[in-house]
Amino acid sequence: MTEDVAAARIRTLCGPLTPRLGLVLGSGLGGLASQVTEAQRLSYTDLPGFPRPGGVAGHAGELVVGRLAGVPVICLNGRAHFYEGHGAGVMAPAIRSLKAAGLTGLILTNAAGSLRREVAPGRVSLISDHINFLPGNPLVGPNDDTIGPRFFSMRDAYDPALRKLIRAVAADLGVDLAEGVYLAYSGPNFETPAEIRAFRVLGADLVGMSTVPEVLVARHCGLRVAAFSVVTNLAEGMGDETLSHEHTQSQAVVGGAVLASILIAALPRLEALVS
Repeated sequence: MTEDVAAARIRTLCGPLTPRLGLVLGSGLGGLASQVTEAQRLSYTDLPGFPRPGGVAGHAGELVVGRLAGVPVICLNGRAHFYEGHGAGVMAPAIRSLKAAGLTGLILTNAAGSLRREVAPGRVSLISDHINFLPGNPLVGPNDDTIGPRFFSMRDAYDPALRKLIRAVAADLGVDLAEGVYLAYSGPNFETPAEIRAFRVLGADLVGMSTVPEVLVARHCGLRVAAFSVVTNLAEGMGDETLSHEHTQSQAVVGGAVLASILIAALPRLEALVS
């Protein structure tokens, strides 16, 4: 099985470390991987089933093992997306390989647009729930009961205990952490003003082009999940700037520093929760 081969290579890379937490680093957020100490790296090309790197700027396409804030972690530095033509399940083998390698918790990050004027660029938002507007689901097709059940609840997909801990850590740091519902949109174009108005009616607070398929796969295989959006812009029709990927990357660096401070402070306690 592809995931078993990849998991064996990951365990070998870990050596004496036994990570329980994984991080998926989104657009412009890969700098966190450079803070990993005792780092060992593998290109996605060396891991069967992983997406090929190099598709989108800001997504390095490498797996990094080491310690962050003293905590053993596995980082996926970069992801592939539905809009690249891979299909909704492009990240499924990677997420399942992390589970097979011994992880029990997964923290996902992304860059997103805000649908709330008070949550401005540079802010970090904890994701409380999602709306899937992608035209696919990575779990469609035959189900492997050894990985997870055919039907499963998404009621607490974004783990309430992990979110409570993260909110407490952010408060201790004096960080004004937002929280809201993330809507996944296919891209690659940014949304129209009319679509944004519709998404606000549906209850979305954030909009982006990733994360939801990974959460579905992670919950299916039993990983506990927390997720963050770094707000890079007000959504189309809510601000004056012309949206671009370059703008997203530059603004992600600003909020990424805030997110890094939260994660570094929270990781030891998050590890204890998921172990």
